[in-house]
Amino acid sequence: MGLVGGGREASGQGEVYFEFRQVGGQMRVAAIDAKTGTEVVVIAPLSATQNQMQTLALAKLKRRLSSQN
Repeated sequence: MGLVGGGREASGQGEVYFEFRQVGGQMRVAAIDAKTGTEVVVIAPLSATQNQMQTLALAKLKRRLSSQN
């Protein structure tokens, strides 16, 4: 299991870091809120685009952050 890539994106709520790791035939995508350190993980098929994976992870992170408030 190796690091495939990472990145960051400015969302409406602040900066978000992404980490991509291939696990077998799937991609593990972590989204981390830079301000709070809150992290969520989604598993996506390798056939999904990076944008689709980030969108899914970001949506899950936003749900988690809104439930903490």
